Amino acid sequence: MLYVKAPAKINLTLDVLHKRPDGYHEVEMIMTTVDLADRIGLELRNDEDIVILSADRFVPNDHRNLAYQAAKVLKDTYGISQGVSISIEKEIPIAAGLAGGSSDAAATLRGLNELWNLNLSLDTLAELGAKVGSDVSFCVYGGTALATGRGEKIQELPAPPACWVVLAKPSIGVSTAEVYGNLNVSGITHPNTQGMIDAIHAGDFAAMCQNIGNVLEDVTLNMHPEVAIIKEQMKRFGADAVLMSGSGPTVFGLVEHEARVSRIYNGLKGFCDEVYTIRLVGERNPLA
Repeated sequence: MLYVKAPAKINLTLDVLHKRPDGYHEVEMIMTTVDLADRIGLELRNDEDIVILSADRFVPNDHRNLAYQAAKVLKDTYGISQGVSISIEKEIPIAAGLAGGSSDAAATLRGLNELWNLNLSLDTLAELGAKVGSDVSFCVYGGTALATGRGEKIQELPAPPACWVVLAKPSIGVSTAEVYGNLNVSGITHPNTQGMIDAIHAGDFAAMCQNIGNVLEDVTLNMHPEVAIIKEQMKRFGADAVLMSGSGPTVFGLVEHEARVSRIYNGLKGFCDEVYTIRLVGERNPLA
């Protein structure tokens, strides 16, 4: 059995530039990994099947699962006859804007690259990941990056300034397609993506906090007022910067000083069951 970590991501910025002819949106976003991770176990089988194993009843165990799709893309592309059992131990909340499913798929690609002796580069695995989902390419690399196109074009950035991250996920699911469907691209205020890139390069925590932004946030807040309540509480309890990740509903707070972290965590536990205190990782994944 080979085990691979599948870390969550947060969006420091998320901008939508326009709708593309293919129906996707042209995005520009800065993502970074955090030390909340699923664990993927890969075990070769004596047949050709791809089998998903998970104790979490919300994890699909068939072709809808992105880890299944990732294994199938590798099998089909390289003519692999050997099957695999994929066990998924969830720590990342599901449908949370944290790329849990995409990261599971990316970890599956990295692990099977080793198990099936394919010797593919991260770049090749990221290209294959783009066939599975828009965030999978970033998750293959991990670390910190500017993602453009529909999210599959990845430009590596340095790790951002070290800080604590408090995550809070309300007990609702958010449909990414519905959020994008309700977005009026012509009426949005765009975040300063270049300002965030400059802050990361300078290692300037205060500037990073000033430049966070997510154009999907207002859409999700209008649809789900409880997300706005969590955001306000996180600010009130002293987070240095607060933003929704992805299409939500998870809200994160960046916190420079550890002394504030427990106050924010304890304050949010009254409003939200799923609260996590973690760190930014910001460094790229090893190959497997």
